[in-house]
Amino acid sequence: MASTKTPEQHIAVFGESGSGKTVLLSALYGAAQEPEFTERNLYRIVADDFKQGAKLHKNYLGMRENSRTPLANRFNNETYSFTLKLKENNGQNHPSIPFNALRLVWHDYPGEWLSHGADSEEEAETRLKTFNNLIQSDVALILVDSSRLLDDDDDIERYLKSLLGNLKSTLLSLQDELLHDGKKLVRFPRIWMFALTKCDLLPDYDAYRFRDLLIGKVAGEIADLRQILSGFVTGNEALSVGEDFVLTSSAKFESGHIDLGDRVGINLVLPLASALPMQRHLRWANARVLPGKVAKELLNGVGLIAAAVQLVQHRFPNRIASLFNHVQPQAMAHVANMADEGLEKLQKKAIQKKDFISAIIAGFQLELSQAESDKVLLRSPR
Repeated sequence: MASTKTPEQHIAVFGESGSGKTVLLSALYGAAQEPEFTERNLYRIVADDFKQGAKLHKNYLGMRENSRTPLANRFNNETYSFTLKLKENNGQNHPSIPFNALRLVWHDYPGEWLSHGADSEEEAETRLKTFNNLIQSDVALILVDSSRLLDDDDDIERYLKSLLGNLKSTLLSLQDELLHDGKKLVRFPRIWMFALTKCDLLPDYDAYRFRDLLIGKVAGEIADLRQILSGFVTGNEALSVGEDFVLTSSAKFESGHIDLGDRVGINLVLPLASALPMQRHLRWANARVLPGKVAKELLNGVGLIAAAVQLVQHRFPNRIASLFNHVQPQAMAHVANMADEGLEKLQKKAIQKKDFISAIIAGFQLELSQAESDKVLLRSPR
């Protein structure tokens, strides 16, 4: 019988006001409500809060039917929670799998707090609470607005330096309050990746050109950001900052018309929040850069998912395997040998065995691989 506890993956999103966070989330959720999505996938995406789901769906329909972009949510620090549930015609997941759903939690850090900070004590407390919520995330997206990259080189460099400078200032201003008695954190976003939003405005860009732009303009600022972030975490060798890059476009915006059928990278949000950290954490474990208590914390949830879905493709040392005592040895042995399995073959086999969670995560892995082939995504080799 499936457990009532659903594994959660959290993603934190940072971007200045107008960078496209609301449109991105509305496009993600709205597209998942279309019949084509449910026909193509093994699962449905359900908003855990009905009002939030209705608002996002309304935003999407406004773009689709009336070419109307949603209003900006000033100082909106909402957390959105979505559950990936198996479609009714799939029935229950295999009885040996301890859960039959996955949850994505989206933490939106208001852009106004990046550029202006808090204007009152109450707002400062809300900002700190928001940050305390999002540090549960494994992945943080730093949004770079394509519309700000259409100017001359000097303006582009000023924008990028301002974006990173504001993020660094925000982190430093909160550091003493987040690190109680100066004690570094185990749970904290360890994958900080750059996402180019509205990439339809820059049709000649791919993930490599996006990376090259950032390295060429603000390599020093990215290094400084990593240095600041390393001051927050225990085991800072297991930290990736500015090593992963993705392109996103919620739609193609033309004069008076929004084409929601022309999206880029929207389908990658779920794989980036779930499959990417699973791969990265196990890779770090294999490289032995995770201190014991950090490995136990990070890999505990990963181990449960990996053993259940049987999808981890990296071997790990025996000393790390001991952290998964709650998982059947046979399952972990299967996980350790997954490097020799083809994802497409695995996905078909998982569907045949009614191991739908395995099939979903296999699909996520395939989507990440395809995105890399299409140069929409560039993942760190570390």
